[in-house]
Amino acid sequence: MTRADRIAALKAAARERILVLDGAWGVMIQRENLSEEDFRGARFADHNHPQKGNNDLLILTRPDIIEGLHDTYYAAGADISETNTFSATTIAQADYGLEDAVWDLNFEGARIARQVADRWTEKEPRKPRFVAGSIGPTNRTLSISPDVNDPGYRAVTFDEVYDAYKQQARALHEGGVDLFLIETVFDTLNAKAAIKAILDLEDEGYEPLPLWISGTITDRSGRTLSGQTAEAFWNSVRHAKPFAVGFNCALGADLMRPYVAELARIADTLVAAYPNAGLPNAMGQYDEQPHETAHFIEEWAKSGLVNIVGGCCGTTPDHIKHVAEEVAGVTPRVVPERPVAMRLSGLEPFEVVA
Repeated sequence: MTRADRIAALKAAARERILVLDGAWGVMIQRENLSEEDFRGARFADHNHPQKGNNDLLILTRPDIIEGLHDTYYAAGADISETNTFSATTIAQADYGLEDAVWDLNFEGARIARQVADRWTEKEPRKPRFVAGSIGPTNRTLSISPDVNDPGYRAVTFDEVYDAYKQQARALHEGGVDLFLIETVFDTLNAKAAIKAILDLEDEGYEPLPLWISGTITDRSGRTLSGQTAEAFWNSVRHAKPFAVGFNCALGADLMRPYVAELARIADTLVAAYPNAGLPNAMGQYDEQPHETAHFIEEWAKSGLVNIVGGCCGTTPDHIKHVAEEVAGVTPRVVPERPVAMRLSGLEPFEVVA
């Protein structure tokens, strides 16, 4: 199956059913109880920075674990699995001194995921599996100063973020992903750098891929970290004509619902949401059980709010199995036709209807 065939199959599947994304990677990797040596492997055995906790690096040093997690999530019922590349940019990997490994991280991460997805598609051709290239927010923000004494200071420039994302997107594309997932967007300006980097690949001759943009409502204020409401966030990114838009992380499904519902009302594209397994307890652990998460998401589905669902922090293959079972057979959200209007945004949305 060619990539064009896979993209056509992805769009067809989204019209027919609610698609299911995989769950958390961090919680599953933690369960492996890996040592510093596991993270380093032979290639980075003599590297002068500690690497334990650099989960993306396992693509190169423990590919068996990464392959196994893709396999486990597809077996649980996921239609889409993400590459393990959330922090695979030169900006994020600078904390580990691994800027030079970024291309390999993304290319190999995509290649491994592609192999597993293709095996499952061959095994179950009526349920093709897809690969989303995970593009995280980086650990720098373009909209907010990290220095409370200097509001105008920025730790990074737009061009630096753009260049980092473009390198990542190229490698993911060449590794074989079916779509790009810009996720956990807490700063919309960072997301705009990623969007531009991805769209600019077409000028270099790369085949355009579907784009999924997933923001993060950081708390009960109902805003992203950079201050936007759900509607303002959508107005800021809708020019990219994404395949899907939605929210992930920060909140559990019960607290995320009103923001998902708002996007379902206004977005003239697919709506996707993958919440945490509730809120973390005092020890930073997630207590929400698989059937509880699935119950919340089932209600979203039956209320016509979503086209794609999955899990973020704290969710496991068991969570995804329950979610997949609960949304099976539920009609996906119908994409609304909205009247033509000029829609702008700052922190709040602004609309002028003709």
